[in-house]
Amino acid sequence: MKKLFLVALLVVGITVFAQEKQGRRAGKESLTSEEKVDIQVKRMTKELNLNEKQATEVRVLVTKQTQKREDLKAELKADKERQRTEMRANLEKEQAAISTEYKKILTPDQYVKWEKNLEEKKEKMKQRMMERRENKDLK
Repeated sequence: MKKLFLVALLVVGITVFAQEKQGRRAGKESLTSEEKVDIQVKRMTKELNLNEKQATEVRVLVTKQTQKREDLKAELKADKERQRTEMRANLEKEQAAISTEYKKILTPDQYVKWEKNLEEKKEKMKQRMMERRENKDLK
């Protein structure tokens, strides 16, 4: 019984990740949590010949797993965005400090030229990033 339960958990975990990847590749909208649970329970019922009581218990377990996974995913996304904002703020502070240091060292004409070159580099970088995104979308 323990082996059957372990196999069922393993199958559930694998099918969730496989389904999510296929959905992304196909470019279709992702399935809702309930749809994912239904698909998993149907597949497990068919593969393991589960009776109704087992299917109900598996549905509860799969629902818990799916909810935990989605909560973790949301938490990681929020944490990632928080880190990104902090990094941007730190980068802006650092750039401002560097700019003031260059202002002390360079003449006014040199400083204007340096700023102009810096802006040109930023624009080129933006263009390259846009090209990469376009190329990625085409693939």
